[in-house]
Amino acid sequence: MVPRIVVTTGEPAGVGPDLALLAAGRDWPGELVFAGDPALLAERAALLGLTPVIRSWSPDQSAAPHRAGQMPLLPIPLRRAVEPGRPDTANAGYVLELLDAAVDGCSTGRFAAVVTAPVHKATIAAAGHAFTGHTEYLAARTRSPPPVMLLVAGSLRVALATTHLPLAAVPARITAAGLRHTLAVLAAGLRSAFGLAAPRILVCGLNPHAGEAGHLGREELEIIGPAVAAAVAAGIAAHGPVPADTAFTPAALASADAVLAMYHDQGLPVIKHAGFGRCVNVTLGLPILRTSVDHGTALDLAGTGRADPGSLFEAIGLALRLARR
Repeated sequence: MVPRIVVTTGEPAGVGPDLALLAAGRDWPGELVFAGDPALLAERAALLGLTPVIRSWSPDQSAAPHRAGQMPLLPIPLRRAVEPGRPDTANAGYVLELLDAAVDGCSTGRFAAVVTAPVHKATIAAAGHAFTGHTEYLAARTRSPPPVMLLVAGSLRVALATTHLPLAAVPARITAAGLRHTLAVLAAGLRSAFGLAAPRILVCGLNPHAGEAGHLGREELEIIGPAVAAAVAAGIAAHGPVPADTAFTPAALASADAVLAMYHDQGLPVIKHAGFGRCVNVTLGLPILRTSVDHGTALDLAGTGRADPGSLFEAIGLALRLARR
């Protein structure tokens, strides 16, 4: 089986086009189709001293492994010319159109997976679009229940109970029903995508010391603990809540296949410290397969040749492996 995946080029003023061009410059064991503006990619290639063969992709061709130097393109036009490092709200619709085309292609079976380059959330929001992140947008676009964001770096896997929220808004979003749903989606995703027959999930507490028996907060006693107990009763090998400051110790991780953090900056700093540049963001619970990079648009690096493609390479490699599974 030769899987065919689509790679979006993301925010046009950021490093997404650079990384896509670098990905096109190597062989892959699956077919890669890139979504983006052909003139933008040609201009960025010239800045980087690259000479890819940029051509429109034909869906009539049989899937074949990607060959270095080729860049089959799902062409989508920019709204306005781009200067590297300077996002323009006029191109916010273009960025969303990239995502829409990729979702439509995956939903119809044309593509086996989508790999997303980073987008600039503030620019999309400033253009008037309700956008808090890829994960939430893809869930709305596919009319899915709340998905689960999972970061993967080697054997370390960290999932999030809440995603892109102000810290002050997090406690109200931690509910027993929400956690039961998250644990069910996470367990199912670990089984189907990663082949773990009985995945073990370590669940962090929200408060320091997991609430210190109620003295530092009662969420662990009243919400997280009962949600974990319900998941266990449903056959999920979950354990917790445990203090977040010990959940990531080697001894704790040895008995877990994934850690469920309660909020973004509880879990992501750990996995990015452990594997920045090779982390992959996997969205679980969607009807399509999606992976992404672990970093932002890096506007200051766009067009300089200094952007590290490691995370995109890892995201593409994992998408191809999961598509085969």
